[in-house]
Amino acid sequence: MITKINQRVKWSVACAAFLISHFSFLVSSCSEDIDESNLYTFTGETIEDYLSNRSEQFSSFNYILSRIGYDKILSAYGTYTCFAPTNDAVTNYIDSLYDDNTNIDLPHNGMTARGLEGLTDSLCEDIALFHLLNTKVMGVNMGNGMTIKTLLGRDINTSIDSVSGQVVISRAALVTSMDNELENGVLHELNHVITRSNLLVAGEMESHPDLFTIFSNALKVTGLADSLTLQQKTDIKEVTNETTYWVPEKCELGYTVFAETDEVFKANGINGIDDLAKYAAEQYAACADEGSGWYDYARRNNIEVSTGRDYENPWNVLNMFVRYHLVQYKVPWNKLVYDYNQVSKVTLCEYYETMLPYTLIKLTRNSGKRLLNRWTANNSLTDRVAELGTNAMHTVLFEGVELAGQNSQVAAANGYIHPLNGLLVYNADVPQGALNERLRFDDTSLLGEMMSNGIRGMTVAEIKAHVDGGDFSRVRFPSNYFDHLTVYNGDDTQLRYLAPDDGAWSNYEGDEFLCVGAYDFAMRLPPVPDGTYELRIGYTANGARGMLQFYLGRSNDQTTMEALDIPLDMRFVPANNSDGTPDTRTGWCLWTVTDDRGVESDNNMHNLGYMRGPLYYTLGPNGSTVARSNREDLRRIIAKQNFEQGEYWLRFKTVLPDNTGAQFHLDYIEFCPENIYNNTIYAEDMY
Repeated sequence: MITKINQRVKWSVACAAFLISHFSFLVSSCSEDIDESNLYTFTGETIEDYLSNRSEQFSSFNYILSRIGYDKILSAYGTYTCFAPTNDAVTNYIDSLYDDNTNIDLPHNGMTARGLEGLTDSLCEDIALFHLLNTKVMGVNMGNGMTIKTLLGRDINTSIDSVSGQVVISRAALVTSMDNELENGVLHELNHVITRSNLLVAGEMESHPDLFTIFSNALKVTGLADSLTLQQKTDIKEVTNETTYWVPEKCELGYTVFAETDEVFKANGINGIDDLAKYAAEQYAACADEGSGWYDYARRNNIEVSTGRDYENPWNVLNMFVRYHLVQYKVPWNKLVYDYNQVSKVTLCEYYETMLPYTLIKLTRNSGKRLLNRWTANNSLTDRVAELGTNAMHTVLFEGVELAGQNSQVAAANGYIHPLNGLLVYNADVPQGALNERLRFDDTSLLGEMMSNGIRGMTVAEIKAHVDGGDFSRVRFPSNYFDHLTVYNGDDTQLRYLAPDDGAWSNYEGDEFLCVGAYDFAMRLPPVPDGTYELRIGYTANGARGMLQFYLGRSNDQTTMEALDIPLDMRFVPANNSDGTPDTRTGWCLWTVTDDRGVESDNNMHNLGYMRGPLYYTLGPNGSTVARSNREDLRRIIAKQNFEQGEYWLRFKTVLPDNTGAQFHLDYIEFCPENIYNNTIYAEDMY
């Protein structure tokens, strides 16, 4: 890491020297385009100047920066955010490090003496880089809640302190002076060092005996504590000859744990493992029973559910209870439900696959709360044209299990723990109630690595910050970056990602995942309860797209997959028939000019295997055009069949292999149950 730091120092100094030496030429050739105030010369304080000029407040933090050469970097041209803890804050923190003897293999956390001089270079590096960003983040953004990747490569989370009303960083460090804008970035003063946990999720949970004693013990007796250890992939392939995209060099892994607190357990009569095992038996013992069982995968595979004390058995009721609380990628509070370009009247939700095989949790944002498995009657159905429907038909049958809140999340080295205010179980109401609706999955939500690495929802500025000296605003992935995506032809399939603010895309949740080249790849589909569904994909058509064939299989083995439907030509854009005349291939027309708000043409499109884009979102944030009114926004129905709760893979293969510049765009996937698209009382809503 020190080598990388030195390289950055050299690059910054060289860049500054080059710019200064060429300053006169630039002024003479294009003077009206240059902001001379701070582009090449510093007329005010840099971040380093700010710290040095206030040594009575920040000499200790500046000493730590100087130990790894970052005082020089923060003196040079660039754009940074610095969270600067005061001298008192640093003193208190290093005293806590020195007095901590919980790690018998590394007494005093490796410190050689009490005080600044006792810090190792490694500790200085960790402390310094955990307080620095290579993007500019202002207070107005932090107040809304953010997850930000630091130069250390670890996340910090911002929120509003419920007592003081000030911005707080990772639950402990208050921002006492905000938005000190400087020549090379912005500085925020802190009253506390931002602390980071080096414990994995199970260890971090164990370190909170005031919160999670019962759940932590459940992780241990089931053996699951020993399995939540993944942190990073080690076999990422190299992408060669890439000059315009940021290519991630590492792939982080991790976990999200939804965990009841001891207080919640005890309020429900659960005071220890025996009580919890008894409760789990009440909830799961009959889930796989023939005929009446609701856990379709377990019932169909004749799995014997155990109610004994063999807790490490994956089909023991206690083991099943715990696994339904675990997600195999890490998601902070502010990214649990995405908020970007939806219309105001919709309720936001996401679906998370758990470590209980082929089960989903529905997570809903409602009135500022985050609720698990909230169940509303007739969801996805309506009794009104172009509206969500009357309240009478959408009664709430289960409020959902509430997450404790943003300031309650606990960050570990490889994930997040979200405390719950109620008991979470996979009972019959989940597959038959909460999930009995049109299930829409953003494509990036199907790839856990997108969340674990903070790429889903990443801004252009955040992407650019990953490349020293580059202006790359998009991402390209190595072909083996994702576990749930298989590339069959190497670099001929180029996987790419566009940030939501890269343009006013007409995309669900704003961002865009696409492929370029003679692509041939498959994605694992999310698991759904047994039933007959329409499988749909959402995409935007344009002339740069390609033409492809879909295949469906029970694994990613190409030889076992069967072709679905006829090839889809994504280049074809429906005619702009604003007078209401249907396009002959898709049936599309501008629905707002029809007498019935597009109901008849919706049926015609459906018969042709197409649907309009939904009313749910607009072109760009706060846009005036909804996807339903954009002729490039289409849904293609690629299958109408029975799906079993279990493994399915969808393959996408170009039928134009010579067109190596063609794009494939997948925006979202929908599973729509038959009782929604073929309902005899209500209609599927347009959202």
